[in-house]
Amino acid sequence: MKFARRNRIETVLLLISLASLLLGLAFYFLVRSEAAKVVWSAGALTILAALLAEIFGDLRRGEIGLDIVAALSMSAALTFGETLAAAVVAVMYSGGAFLESFAEGRARREMQDLLSRVPRAATRHRDGELEDVPLEEIIPGDRLLVRQGDVVPVDGTIASALAFLDTSALTGESMPARLTMGSEAMSGSTNAAEAFYLTATRRAEESTYAGIIRLVDQAQRSKAPMSRLADRWSLGFLAITVALALAAWWFTEDPIRAVAVLVVATPCPLILAVPVALVAGVSRAAHFGVLIKGAKPLEMMARIRTLVLDKTGTLTDGRPRIISIDSYSDMPKDEILRLAAALDQASKHPVAQTIVTAAKQRGLTLPIPSDVEEIPGDGIVGTIDGRSVIVGDDDFVMQRLRQKTNGHSNLAAGSTLVAVAVDGRLTGCLIMADPLREGAAVVLNALRCEGITRIVLATGDRIEVAERITQGLGFDGLYAGLTPDQKVLTVLTERKNGPVMMVGDGINDAPALAAADVGVAMGVRGAAAAAEAADVILLVDRIDQLGAGLEIARRSRRIALESVGAGIGFSVLGMLAAAFGYLTPVEGAGLQEAIDVAVILNALRALHIQPYMAATAGQGSSHGLSQQTAA
Repeated sequence: MKFARRNRIETVLLLISLASLLLGLAFYFLVRSEAAKVVWSAGALTILAALLAEIFGDLRRGEIGLDIVAALSMSAALTFGETLAAAVVAVMYSGGAFLESFAEGRARREMQDLLSRVPRAATRHRDGELEDVPLEEIIPGDRLLVRQGDVVPVDGTIASALAFLDTSALTGESMPARLTMGSEAMSGSTNAAEAFYLTATRRAEESTYAGIIRLVDQAQRSKAPMSRLADRWSLGFLAITVALALAAWWFTEDPIRAVAVLVVATPCPLILAVPVALVAGVSRAAHFGVLIKGAKPLEMMARIRTLVLDKTGTLTDGRPRIISIDSYSDMPKDEILRLAAALDQASKHPVAQTIVTAAKQRGLTLPIPSDVEEIPGDGIVGTIDGRSVIVGDDDFVMQRLRQKTNGHSNLAAGSTLVAVAVDGRLTGCLIMADPLREGAAVVLNALRCEGITRIVLATGDRIEVAERITQGLGFDGLYAGLTPDQKVLTVLTERKNGPVMMVGDGINDAPALAAADVGVAMGVRGAAAAAEAADVILLVDRIDQLGAGLEIARRSRRIALESVGAGIGFSVLGMLAAAFGYLTPVEGAGLQEAIDVAVILNALRALHIQPYMAATAGQGSSHGLSQQTAA
């Protein structure tokens, strides 16, 4: 609401200034000069009043900016009767303020998606009946029914024999968690299997999910807003302008020369060039699937030196995949996969659905299973083409075969084994894991080429999983087993090395994204909380697009600086000419407009940036880690 209101105000002020300038010119050419002066004065006074209100607000906050120069030039022009010059300055200033407001208006959003995911009610079992009650009425000890696909409303313990919870948004673990009776369940996780009962242990406002929302809110409010790029030169430029104007007046005793100096000095190259270049960069980045929420995050991106990466859904795909198929008999691997997938068609378990998808991607024909019996969380048995098939974890399958468990002690950390038995014999197994994205090493090296000097991994996964995944990638630091608040602490700790960018996709990443100088969310499958807390969203589910975004940010900022340097240089030359009497206030305003057009055209070059990484995106697939691909 705040940004929308400001944008409306800036739009109205721009329309008023333009209308007064054009209407005054119409009166002037109709030889009604007095009416023209009145109209120009009215428009300039309106803009000046709004400008003074903003300046006083900044001063109360202890800030000082180049708006003071614009206010001085308009005030001096109106005082000494140079109303046309005042009107031109008013248009220049209101136009710059409008562009800046437009950029800032896209910088933040309310966390509507995050809040909409919070359950509003729960199904409580009481006196032999089920009733839907508001979340606020849940108290510890209540017995709740959590249906398939529901979000766990409060923290509690499993009251059924078994439950499968998708906790990827909370812990970063890509594989669903298998919980037995008495196990603790976190609010915010999703029921990935059959309905189960939960005994509440905390009230809603004390639960994990509510705490994460509070962390996001606190981190966003604690992050100081970035000052405008233009204001960094404000005090020096202001001092030079006032000194030169007073000197011209003092030595010539002509106040009009001081007015001319102030008009030429109106810092529209700073006010206009910066937001134009940065907003153009924002637009260009969106073309490559990098949504940057305004000019401020883009400028900060250009100064990032440290990158903190989450693992699940960022460095990895976030979805378990079959990485190998082992055969213990003469049965072909594709036949093992076909039989397992055919039986798994009868299961809703996420791992079963992954196996079915993998078989279909290989073009395998899957017959309809019969005589199916599923033991939730353990495995499934049934008949395929007249053959008895058992699919499940190693213990389940070997118990059905009445044999000892193989153990598979060499199974890599973070991997899952799915055993397959056919006609009473163990025929093979499917090894599943959440592998690295193809070309991950190439992408990280490319990011270093874009000026990133330090890359660290911060994950909720176990240390052994994180070490296996990052082997050979050259990370500068590794933090594992982190909770959401520990990820925030990691980001804050890394700030000692320079501005920090955090990349993540889960709800557990949202607080750290909000705390970072720039938060980047994987927006295709990432949690809504992460998308709302982040400053940047990768619309294309490829982390290599981040390199393109960084390159666009750095080149856009460089173009903005070039525009500012050239604009201020010409403005200083114009100020000197005005001080020596070679420019009148109106001529000075005209010169300043010409400078504005030049710097804006230069700033618009950001719309045509062609990032190198965008041209080479996809080449990383040829450098993918072959050992991570499916057998």
